Order: sequence, then C-alpha cells, then structure tokens
Amino acid sequence: MRLGVMFDRDLPPEQLIPFARTLDETSVDDLWVVEDLGWTGGVSAAATALAVTSRLRVGIGITPAPLRNPMLLAMELANLERVHPGRLAAGIGHGVGDWMRQVGAAVPSPLALLEETITSVRALLRGETVTLHGKSVHLDGVSLVHPPAAPPPVLAGVKGPRSLALSGRVAQGTIVPEGIGPAQLPEVLGQIDVGDDHELVVFTYLHIGPDAAEATRAMVEGQAGFLGVAPSEVAMAVGTAEEAAAQVKALWAAGADTVAVRPLGSDPLHHVNALLSAL
Repeated sequence: MRLGVMFDRDLPPEQLIPFARTLDETSVDDLWVVEDLGWTGGVSAAATALAVTSRLRVGIGITPAPLRNPMLLAMELANLERVHPGRLAAGIGHGVGDWMRQVGAAVPSPLALLEETITSVRALLRGETVTLHGKSVHLDGVSLVHPPAAPPPVLAGVKGPRSLALSGRVAQGTIVPEGIGPAQLPEVLGQIDVGDDHELVVFTYLHIGPDAAEATRAMVEGQAGFLGVAPSEVAMAVGTAEEAAAQVKALWAAGADTVAVRPLGSDPLHHVNALLSAL
C-alpha cells in the first residue's frame, strides 16, 4: 500500500523543487507530476523532481501517446532511469481528445496507438531492436544505445473498459483518474484482469478543512463531466483529516496498490501533512 502525492498542475512550476524536497523528507512513497496541454511537460518535471530528491519514486501521470514518438519517449525514460535508477514510473495515456485535436495530434484509432506505443516503448527499454509497422506506430530497426539495466515500469493512464483491458494486456500498471472511488474499483480491476504484478494507481482529490465543498466545487464539476457521472459521485479524500484518511484506506482496501492524492489549494503541503498525521 503506497501513498503518493501529485504536484498539481495549477501550482507555479518553480514551486516543484521545494515541494519535492519537502516530500522527500516525509513518509510519502511517490511524487506524481502531470502533463496536461498548456500546463507543464511531464518528462522535464520528472527530471527536475528526481534531481532534487534521493528517496521518492517519481511518477509521470501521464504522457499522451499522440504527442510522443515512442522512440523519443523511450530515450527520455531510459535517460531518467539510468541517472536515477529504480525511482521512475512512466504513465502513458490517450490524451484528452479535445486537446489532441487542438494541436493536430488526434488519431483515427487511439486504442491502437496506445497499445503500439506501450509495447514498443517497453521493448526499447528492455534493450531490444524494434521494428513495428502498425496502424499508428512505425519503427524500423531502432534500439537504444544506452538502455537501462532494469527498465522502469510503464503504466497506462486510462478509464474506459476497452482501454482498461488493453492496460491489463500490455502495461505493468494502470492509473485511473480522480473521482473513482472504492465502490468502482472491483469493476475496474475486473476489466483490467490484473495479475499479481500489475500495479493499480488511483488518483484522488485531497482537501482538508471545513471549506472542502467550496474549494473543490469547480474541479469536481469538471471531473464529473470527464467521467460522465454526477458531481455527487466524484469520490474524494475531503473533510477532516480523519475522514480523508478513511477514504485513502478504503481505496487501499478496495484494491488500490498506490493512492496518489492531489491536494487542492495554494498550500498543498498543509493538507498532505494533516493526512499523514491521521494515517
């Protein structure tokens, strides 16, 4: 049962360094960085966080496959893994459809692209020479000059049934988005059809205090639309520290291997420290 903390995309990027250093001195297992269109790049954020910490695993949640050539992505991940061995987890996903269309990166078959990207990136990280002429990925006899001694885990950041099944087939773990609660995890796990070595990472909002409902309202409404559910169905770790801790424990009990909290607000470490005390 791992506990992670996300560096929220709305925080100024220059705050990542003190944020990561502070987390490195706590009992938190992971620091997760994001790659959302217009906010920040996930690989550069991961490199920054890894460079200023010594203990934390740093997760990329997630790189959109349409924006990343598999060879270039494998080169970046291999570089991070060699410089910081054993401390990287790499998430790859479809990307938000509207965002991909905005930058001319939408593809006819997102499922094929994601599967071909993950399988080729994993093979490259294992030191293999890859030739693949798929529906979306075209590689011809490429390999890494400096593959890592032990490849970092590659996870799929997905939410739909077919994408979850794909993750179970080709990835080493699955990242599910904020808002999915303990009641939904058994169905998620069934769709992934996971084995014992497949990591389930669950992102969840965190806000501790009497103003939790107001502080999270806008984010919850947007996420409810993304998930296709009512705002009241968006699961969160909110309320008192004890209530938030109970939600995290419930996610672990329902099958999450890693719960990564996303603290909202201008003072995220306040919420993290309160949660840690309650846990």
